[in-house]
Amino acid sequence: MSEADRIARAYRDPARRKGASRWDSRNRGNQAILAERRALTRKVLDEQGWLPLSGRRIIEVGSGGGAELASMVDYGANPSQLEGVDLLPERVEAAREAHPEISFHAGNAERLEFPDASFDLAIAFTLFTSILDSRMAAGVAAEMRRVLRPGGGLLWYDFRYDNPFNRNVRGVGARRVRELFPGMAGRLYTLTLIPQVARRLGPLTPAAYPLLAGLPPLRSHLLGLLIKARSDAL
Repeated sequence: MSEADRIARAYRDPARRKGASRWDSRNRGNQAILAERRALTRKVLDEQGWLPLSGRRIIEVGSGGGAELASMVDYGANPSQLEGVDLLPERVEAAREAHPEISFHAGNAERLEFPDASFDLAIAFTLFTSILDSRMAAGVAAEMRRVLRPGGGLLWYDFRYDNPFNRNVRGVGARRVRELFPGMAGRLYTLTLIPQVARRLGPLTPAAYPLLAGLPPLRSHLLGLLIKARSDAL
């Protein structure tokens, strides 16, 4: 079985789809996680002088149902300049139905059907933790760098810890991010209170979430904007 087949099978697993309910938007912990991530995303984009995102062409690899890519509109992006790529055709169809103003494509990101240096921003949200094969991960990262223009950015968000209850994912730490995207500079922030903890806070969330998320070991994810060197032609 190829790595792409393994990933597709894992995402089609009924148990995984059932587990997706853990991210119910009505859960206060999930709301806090999303609000924190959106606020930091705005901060890192603003620090680079990228806001608003109008006029920038953006691609998300592993776009799933399209919600994260669509959220770029909140930062000023034009929907007609957004492109999503996902391995599973059924997720692409769902994204097209939910966000008809955005272009979504089914395909293996080891070969992106876009010219060199054709995007200003590439998004990788909870993507590389699902790729266990190092060769495939390197190939996907190389393709994302290829389609980024010099001076373009990679917006990264993914978890840094292994999940002992899910053998289909593996945490990606800061060092590994740098290995995947050599020569791309930028700060990686830790954030996101461990979701299994955040979801159990209930009515205590407004007070307890920021308090617990202030403890570095309890921050399970990394987020950052890495900039491709202007001299990098890859």
